[in-house]
Amino acid sequence: MTADATMPLQIGPHTVWPPVVLAPMAGITNAPFRTLCREFSGGKGLFVSEMITTRALVERDSKTLRLIRFDATEKPRSIQLYGVDPVTVGKAVRMIADEGLADHIDLNFGCPVPKVTRKGGGSALPYKRNLLRSILREAVGNAGDLPVTIKMRKGIDDDHLTYLDAGRIAVEEGVTAVALHGRTAAQHYGGTADWEAIARLKEHVPEIPVLGNGDIWRADDALRMMRETGADGVVVGRGCLGRPWIFGDLVSAMEGGDAQARPTFKEVAVVMRRHAELLGEWIGDEERGVVDFRKHVAWYTKGFSVGSQLRRSLAVSSSLAELDEHLAAVDLDQPWPESAEGPRGRTAGNNRVVLPDGWLNDPYDCAAVSPEAELDTSGG
Repeated sequence: MTADATMPLQIGPHTVWPPVVLAPMAGITNAPFRTLCREFSGGKGLFVSEMITTRALVERDSKTLRLIRFDATEKPRSIQLYGVDPVTVGKAVRMIADEGLADHIDLNFGCPVPKVTRKGGGSALPYKRNLLRSILREAVGNAGDLPVTIKMRKGIDDDHLTYLDAGRIAVEEGVTAVALHGRTAAQHYGGTADWEAIARLKEHVPEIPVLGNGDIWRADDALRMMRETGADGVVVGRGCLGRPWIFGDLVSAMEGGDAQARPTFKEVAVVMRRHAELLGEWIGDEERGVVDFRKHVAWYTKGFSVGSQLRRSLAVSSSLAELDEHLAAVDLDQPWPESAEGPRGRTAGNNRVVLPDGWLNDPYDCAAVSPEAELDTSGG
């Protein structure tokens, strides 16, 4: 596939160009980060909220209601929901549809963290085929005109793959598109993403768009994934951590250009400052915004000559003035280093997946997930 052959992505009534989606990431893809990414892309692409728990939404938890506030320029407004109980998922989707809270709903079946999988949620849930079907039926049935998509992994581990069955169930229940992270839950974020699995899923569910996720660190990775797998679009997760400008690169690549941002540290520092400032404005408290920004420091500074002491100082800043002071102490004229390329974020893998007792006994039993599996908070 060449850039010229890339087609727009159709998500229900929404035409997404280029076919690039910001992956929902808890604690990361809040409104400020989405704003940064959209600015670099010129507003092109689809930018999904961080994970919203269905129970917390239905109960109108104050933090959750803040997380689903979108900027007026966000079109379409895209919410990712996490839920394990079909009835609660249905209520949450109905609430979004009736109150006009979003234009697109994505369902999370990909989270591999133990606090989620040990209760049967996230990437563990598709193993229970009937439960997955019930959740999707409730979601689609209550969504009205809103398109419903899903994001999932290959399965629990190599001996318990679920993605092909889950893809067929999604098609049968009226899901609009599926995104596949080419790793199992056991891999977490380690190893190499299996792009061949994305190609197999595309062949298995030709009726709906398939998006590929995993190991997209540069724009040419996205083009290569689409060319090798036949995917209809890409989902970018860890590749944008500390690199929101990758969305500008992706737009250029898919429109036939070759622009690739290689900012100096001075330019990176400007983005860091703006990110922290946006967080403070969004939270309504400068100090809390800068504190929330701390997690991003290592990603932005990766590869640059910053020094361990200064990097630590940046990561404990509590005000914009303090952040400015520490950034000014860095050599701002440093060019983009080759060591800034490549993986960022979590890389651990090959972990045993924590599951409920007896979870793997029968993939077709009708057991429901414990209500405790429904997280009571949204986001990170």
